[in-house]
Amino acid sequence: MGQLLGRVRGLWNVRDKKLHLRRGSSRRRLQSSTSTGSASKAQTGTMDHDIDDLEMQVVRYKPEGLDILCKNTKFTRKELQIMYRGFKQECPTGIVNEETFKEIYAQFFPQGDSSMYAHYVFMTFDHDRNGSISFEEFVMGLSVLARGSLPERLQWAFNLYDINGDGIITKDEMTDIVGAIYEMMGRFTQPVIEEYSAREHVDKVFSKMDLNKDGVISFEEFMDSCRMDENIVRGMTLFDTVL
Repeated sequence: MGQLLGRVRGLWNVRDKKLHLRRGSSRRRLQSSTSTGSASKAQTGTMDHDIDDLEMQVVRYKPEGLDILCKNTKFTRKELQIMYRGFKQECPTGIVNEETFKEIYAQFFPQGDSSMYAHYVFMTFDHDRNGSISFEEFVMGLSVLARGSLPERLQWAFNLYDINGDGIITKDEMTDIVGAIYEMMGRFTQPVIEEYSAREHVDKVFSKMDLNKDGVISFEEFMDSCRMDENIVRGMTLFDTVL
């Protein structure tokens, strides 16, 4: 996930550069068309001013929204502005539906099929279950992954595996998530992860986390098992990043 966040940061930077290039191209086309017509220099200046105003509207997020998000996340105002710029460039409507989310994820993992894993991640971001992710939902989720405490990150991971949201993780749910990860990148890891190895991994982890052996993993069992596993705790520190 640390690598994924790094790719997200890089994607924002690339999109930001593309956005400025497109703006420059649009301005040149507008200036060229006005110079060949009957418009005066004053009209051209007005058009340029209007374009600059439009650019500021694209870049700038509502101040009251920023204040709230600064309080509710661990991002700075500047970081939120940068993320919103990239968010609006990719999703001009201000929301992301699941198909668009899957397309974005596919750019991160072009070698495999990330659609199912993207579906499960989408569900953790879509808090109100309306089939779309707002910028607020996106930033809140990213804040937990990038800057959250260990308990907050473990809570997010539990929610990811608890697919139906009933407060417990079944072996089928864990198998579905691990299978989605396998489809996304398992075949391209070194050494190659075979399908039976993924199933064996689920059996081993599930048995370890199901402390009372009742066939399901509760939130308490999940948290206790993760805290006792140094590999998991170490892996969670990889979420740390500076955007």
